[in-house]
Amino acid sequence: MEKRDYYEVLGVSKDATADQIKKAYRKKAIEFHPDKNPGDKTAEEKFKEAAEAYDVLSNPDKKARYDQFGHAGMGGAAGNGGPFGGGFGQNMSMDDIFSMFGDIFGGHSGFGGGFGGFGGGGGGQQQRRFRGSDLRVKVKLNLKEIANGVEKKFKLKKYVPCSHCHGSGAEDNSGSETCSTCKGSGTVIRNQQTILGTMQTRTTCPTCGGEGKIVKNKCKHCNGDGIEYGEEVVSVNIPAGVMEGMQLSMQGKGNAGKRNGIPGDLLIQVEEEAHPELIRD
Repeated sequence: MEKRDYYEVLGVSKDATADQIKKAYRKKAIEFHPDKNPGDKTAEEKFKEAAEAYDVLSNPDKKARYDQFGHAGMGGAAGNGGPFGGGFGQNMSMDDIFSMFGDIFGGHSGFGGGFGGFGGGGGGQQQRRFRGSDLRVKVKLNLKEIANGVEKKFKLKKYVPCSHCHGSGAEDNSGSETCSTCKGSGTVIRNQQTILGTMQTRTTCPTCGGEGKIVKNKCKHCNGDGIEYGEEVVSVNIPAGVMEGMQLSMQGKGNAGKRNGIPGDLLIQVEEEAHPELIRD
């Protein structure tokens, strides 16, 4: 089936600001959220479609390629497994989408208490996985490097999985136990009295922070966080034709997430060095 225009999917114009795009995606995601439309495959597809559109339009580099080449610009290295894309769409699960964009809804564990977990009916589990923060670096490129493309290496100071507990946060492989407060769901239901009667809302469990489990014996090296400060050398293949101010991204190369959570992304800001005699055309 032919893909719809991403701007049409989110209902925004091509000159929409980043904030307007974000708000439009949030509105669509809530409208077609599976918990609001249990068993509705059409709503589920629209939910995924909106996430795919937001993935492109919220990223300046992907957005620039899409504006110039349309969906064709999202193929190959641009969108199907390349270093700056990452094969979105039909291959993404609901959990993948939520882990990437959960912060839009006020946290990685839910929509702020109004809905249950993915899976329908409001009673599904929505255990939280911590996401590491993004890292930003700048790279200066001369005209030759921009014309031909170039490989650059960065030595990054960042949070990495704990070398002692291998990211689990537990001492001596003691593991974790199910949270007794939420029984492993990561959420608790609260009753609130309103003028219309009793309203139930689902919120993040205060005991486990939404993880659904608690580390039995915390690692003494990282105090149970599962991460430590270290460094990593990352190679980045800069494609030919980048421009001043363009931002590239490498998924999973940012700070590690707590307790084997989801790593953040590495964002590379392009700076174009002026040539003493030549100008770019």
